Amino acid sequence: MNENTTARPCAPEVHQGRLSDYVYEALKDKLTRGAYNPGKKLPIRTVAEEFGVGSTPAREAINRLVFESALVMAGPKTVIVPFLDLAGLYEVTQMRLALEGLAAEKGTINATDGTVEALLKLQEKITQSLDEKRYRDALHDNKEFHFTIYRLCGMPHLLSTIEILWLRVGSSFHDLYPEFAEQRYGVHNHMVAIEGLAERDASSVRAAMENDIRDGYRRLRKAALSRAGEGSAPSG
Repeated sequence: MNENTTARPCAPEVHQGRLSDYVYEALKDKLTRGAYNPGKKLPIRTVAEEFGVGSTPAREAINRLVFESALVMAGPKTVIVPFLDLAGLYEVTQMRLALEGLAAEKGTINATDGTVEALLKLQEKITQSLDEKRYRDALHDNKEFHFTIYRLCGMPHLLSTIEILWLRVGSSFHDLYPEFAEQRYGVHNHMVAIEGLAERDASSVRAAMENDIRDGYRRLRKAALSRAGEGSAPSG
């Protein structure tokens, strides 16, 4: 895949449940993986064509995401992927530190050699994408890396809450690059987490994932400040 091509879902020939639910879940997944840049317009017709459905299920899915503030109305018929402002970024980051740190810590005890192997393979894909400046592909696999760790905790309500936070911040992850790719902050944090999982060291895994969030916050905050033209924001 190149920078502009991540896996595209298509409507199944036989789908159990409403098509609007299918589009809703597919859009959510793309938003959490940073498939869309902030400010991108999502016309109903474009969404319908992307997922191979009619305009009604596409409209219903978009309206649900607008209601959840994952998308915003920028005009009577214009829906866009929002920018996360400074206050929103700070709030999401504080919640991510608490909840993702908890999930990482609680999940460590359930890690296996297979988990470690899977994460190493994922990290190889991420690193290669960074080397080749395929940032969308890196973001796509980055979510899988994080949630492979978080799913180990076996706490579904915690996971669903974390996913809501990623729904809000996912598109903003584009602001990490190219700095994050050049400095390799995420690569370092991910490797520390993998080492911690291999040793079943819960505190080390938690610290690595929290450091990953903090490093990302500093870069995202800088980008948000630049857009806002402001010189102050809550410290984190």
